Amino acid sequence: LLDSGYEVLGLFISAKLSGTLQSAYQGRDSLGLGKEKVEIVDSVSTAMALGFQVLTAARAAAEGASLAECKELAAQARANSGVYFVVDTLEFLHRGGRIGGAQRLLGTALNMKPILALQEGKVEAVERVRAKGKALDRLIEIVAEKCAGKSPVRLATLHANSPEEAKDVLQRASQQLNAVESILTEVSPVVGSHTGPGTVGLAY
Repeated sequence: LLDSGYEVLGLFISAKLSGTLQSAYQGRDSLGLGKEKVEIVDSVSTAMALGFQVLTAARAAAEGASLAECKELAAQARANSGVYFVVDTLEFLHRGGRIGGAQRLLGTALNMKPILALQEGKVEAVERVRAKGKALDRLIEIVAEKCAGKSPVRLATLHANSPEEAKDVLQRASQQLNAVESILTEVSPVVGSHTGPGTVGLAY
């Protein structure tokens, strides 16, 4: 891409969740000449909370923004985005070593559903709610609180084998928050392997 005259902005999954960012730095450093035309950003997030940062930068680039401007817009998007999610079990996060501050919720009572968030790049426990339906209701409430008084609001649900639940969450949250953009997504195989089937999240 550099040889074709492009500059490159790379936005990556949180460095506290993956070694991808460090690999990107190593890749850039191996370029020698031209590496100043490659900017690398830690999204401090994943899934569509990262996706919204990427979309913000990409849309600006398509309209002619410079590399520095795109990087600044991505940083602004990072400050105004987040993701909360409900998992059926903490078993998969525990197995993958990605559980962070949610560790204390291991062994929760039967049918207690943890609500988790990515905070400062790590998976942290927010609340636990009895029954999946009530946990998803609370998920919408939390995101509504985060977006209160702010506009325009963009939302995305993410799910692991729970498309109907995700569609319902997205529809209700979009109506409540007058979202200008609503995106239904599946988690990637890597994220899904850590969160487990039945996961439903809401990113803003």
